[in-house]
Amino acid sequence: MTIGLALRDWSMWTLPRPALVYWMSVDLAALAVGGYVMAATAPPTLEDLGRFGAIACTGLVVIVITAIATQLSNETRRNPWALHICYLSAGLLVLPPNLVLLLLLGPALYGVLGPGPDAHRWLFTLAATTLSVFAARATIGWQHPNWDFGMLVLGGIVLLMTRAVLVAVGLRLRAPSAGADEVFGEPIDVVLGIVAASTGALMALAVLSDPIRALLAGPPMFLLERAAQLPQWRRSAQRDAKTGLSNAVHWDLRARDELAKASARRRPVAMMLLDLDHFKRVNDRVGHLAGDAALAAVARELRGSVRSGDVVGRFGGEEFVVLLPDTGPGVAESVAERVRHAISLLRVATTAADGQAHVLSGLTVSIGVSTSDRYGYDVSALLVAADSALLSAKGYGRNLVAMA
Repeated sequence: MTIGLALRDWSMWTLPRPALVYWMSVDLAALAVGGYVMAATAPPTLEDLGRFGAIACTGLVVIVITAIATQLSNETRRNPWALHICYLSAGLLVLPPNLVLLLLLGPALYGVLGPGPDAHRWLFTLAATTLSVFAARATIGWQHPNWDFGMLVLGGIVLLMTRAVLVAVGLRLRAPSAGADEVFGEPIDVVLGIVAASTGALMALAVLSDPIRALLAGPPMFLLERAAQLPQWRRSAQRDAKTGLSNAVHWDLRARDELAKASARRRPVAMMLLDLDHFKRVNDRVGHLAGDAALAAVARELRGSVRSGDVVGRFGGEEFVVLLPDTGPGVAESVAERVRHAISLLRVATTAADGQAHVLSGLTVSIGVSTSDRYGYDVSALLVAADSALLSAKGYGRNLVAMA
């Protein structure tokens, strides 16, 4: 009974149905491939085991060193995906498939032991990585990998692209309104993936000549792991932790840039300032974790209700802001009404302060709208006008849109 309740409370079940079906399909496909590999591959030789030990120990040493460095510098621990790609690339070139499968215990153990995302998230990423590794192995030769340069390049492309596509589809289904950088990553992520696969190939060459030489790949792997964190550190500095939206500082920079472009072209711009009504009651009655879940749900709904080019941010507390380029007063009011209505229909599955499952409903939002037609292209002037309109909406009973 206790196990059944625990399974029911998994956050995985809050995924949209298409995402849930897709994620579970990828997990099951990886499980099936793993079972086939173990059943169809002959026992490894002593030489294979020696190579496996060299690659696995090198990866383990680098993981331990990077974990210590992260702890000493008080950094947030993050998934060392580029490091995993390094030793997995080496393994798929020089090891039989069953030992390649054992190398996947590296990212698996990271997900189990690390303070990372929910179990279903790292399990999905592990499954995508598993499928991509064996897709690359099938490309270059299942039993005897082809070391022709063209085949090595093709294998690297298959490894990186298969993983990227599998993960991107899952992220898009989970959050259809997510930005392209959240789904596909940034250009530097592509470069890091190429460098990681190339480093793995060099590591494989070293292992073929003498397994102990695998340790020579340790310093480059450490540097690569450090470099792979740069995009994540930048994103963390730009985003609000609870909602994933731009934080106030980053939103202000983006908004000023958009306003400068609009001013130069004399294009209309609108700004929406939103505040959840009576939000303190949610925190007081249901708990702060439920309040955080409500903020995240409102953020998702907000992003899904506006265009991809609109600049959405969280100002703090229960207040959100949206800059709408190429938008006049009439369209801005229509968008604000659509957002207000969508949020009023939200039902948020969460856990109350007493530990019981709870569904939040009845959330409403007041919205103030200002436009460049009346207040120009200065971000401060637009914010002040939108805030004044927001106060009017609150004063007239809340759950309203007011135009400045």
